[in-house]
Amino acid sequence: MSKSLQAIRGMNDILPEQTPAWRYLERTFATLLDGYGYHEIRLPIMEFTELFARGIGEGTDVVDKEMYTFLDRNEESLTLRPEGTAGCVRAVLEHGMTGGGQVQKLWYAGPMFRYEKPQKGRYRQFHQIGVEVFNLPGPDIDAELIVLTARLWQRLGLTDAVTLQLNSLGSSADRARYREALLAYLQERFEQLDEDSQRRLTTNPLRILDSKNAQTQALLQDAPTLADYLDDESRAHFDGLKARLDAAGIRYQINPKLVRGLDYYGRTVFEWVTDKLGAQGTVCAGGRYDGLITQFGGKPTPGVGFAMGVERLVLLLETLECLPGDLQRPADLYLCAFGEAAELAGLKLAEQLRDARPDLRLLVNAGAGSFKSQFKKADKSGALWAMILGEDELAAQQVALKPLRGEAPQEKVDFAALAARLDEILPPAGSGRGN
Repeated sequence: MSKSLQAIRGMNDILPEQTPAWRYLERTFATLLDGYGYHEIRLPIMEFTELFARGIGEGTDVVDKEMYTFLDRNEESLTLRPEGTAGCVRAVLEHGMTGGGQVQKLWYAGPMFRYEKPQKGRYRQFHQIGVEVFNLPGPDIDAELIVLTARLWQRLGLTDAVTLQLNSLGSSADRARYREALLAYLQERFEQLDEDSQRRLTTNPLRILDSKNAQTQALLQDAPTLADYLDDESRAHFDGLKARLDAAGIRYQINPKLVRGLDYYGRTVFEWVTDKLGAQGTVCAGGRYDGLITQFGGKPTPGVGFAMGVERLVLLLETLECLPGDLQRPADLYLCAFGEAAELAGLKLAEQLRDARPDLRLLVNAGAGSFKSQFKKADKSGALWAMILGEDELAAQQVALKPLRGEAPQEKVDFAALAARLDEILPPAGSGRGN
């Protein structure tokens, strides 16, 4: 195939045999969020570049290296969203959704875009499910988000495959004091830092804490820790979060080097990580961003949220064989009709059956063909039963039901009794038969 007709590197097609796992994950999470009182919001995949530059932060890898940015025909700089929080904040601010202290508990899902080196679990177009909460400043809502994700892992069968890492970044004043101490420590060891960390020393020194360079990590063993610079309010907030997680039975690890890659975070930050996917171990991450709406010109509004990577979670479910076995639900019936009159009657009958049983998966043969060819297609389709309608059946107002799986005998059923008979031979509606 010509290269021009291939997908862009790092932007993948999700094929029909893959989508059931995606729908399973998305449906499980949407049902869970509904139970906690969260509401879906649908956001544009493109925003003005300024939104991300101001929100995510100049000097971050995302803004400096990874955004898909271009000028439109009006010479305005637009960017495909690299994450969902900034756009969600823009939406609630634009539509006055947080005025008067209104609490908003929102979720969204969709593609994000970053120019990264494609590898297993990391793509240039990737999908996230995100949750954002506004106007709740306490540690109780931070805990709810973490408890909610823990319940998702339980429902997916992933509880033992993920670990919660937790940290507090404190207030902006806390971070400023800590930044000075960390900067002084690292400047004395500048020559021992890797090249990327040397660059970050002048732009965003806190990001050095999560460097992947082994030598830099060794240097950080004796570096000052942010926990020593938290003020009383930040410390009380973090203690309150830990107390609630303890009460809920949620196990966690304190990771003093967890800072997240986006500048808007403060106080609570957390990640759910796994060791089952190699280097791409983070499957869910988030934290608190109380100052972000102010950066966009709004009134001070507490905010907290998280996002999880759909591709990585699907990969984890597949790796650990946690997907239900019936996701690829077979068709119930395959209608084979012979002759024009039977085809017309079959079309009408098929729609009547769909009215009677909305969950019915009924495939109608298209393209005519002999009995042998139609029956071969019926068998290949994976359907459970073939429903045969020829001239003799039509004259008798009957169909022949022939099992394609199993040893049940073929039988003739009157049109009027067909819906009732299907209720007897097929699994009941709502029995959880896959998708």
